[in-house]
Amino acid sequence: MMDEPSDGRKGRAPFGSIRAIDYTVIFVRDMTTMRRFYEDVLAFPLLRELSPNWIEYRIGANTLALARPSRTATDAPTPTGSASLQLAFKVSAPEVDQCADELMRQGVALLSPPTDQSFGHRTLFFRDPDGNLLEVFAEI
Repeated sequence: MMDEPSDGRKGRAPFGSIRAIDYTVIFVRDMTTMRRFYEDVLAFPLLRELSPNWIEYRIGANTLALARPSRTATDAPTPTGSASLQLAFKVSAPEVDQCADELMRQGVALLSPPTDQSFGHRTLFFRDPDGNLLEVFAEI
């Protein structure tokens, strides 16, 4: 029988100590194109380059890594035209529109322009070069 966490939750007690996502890894198809997008278009600050197959960016308290599958996974790339993931980046309401303007200036197609949603967010959707869905949003 497993121990119950002290706060009354049932389940896997060791995982109850997880409080945040420390880093997210995007397995890339084209490292050069993806790196150019995240560094030049989104202007994410480079944290470190561990190898040509592993690049890290600092985003707030988190790390976003671009990697080629090798060390821990040998998964086949997601088929072209299919998103592997969706990332949402929180900004202020005026910054949603500023991000949209910058994306269009950089030649990035918007899937959805800045839109006020009924659930209290202003959202902007677009894709990275590998087809992953990216969202910039603000609470309104």
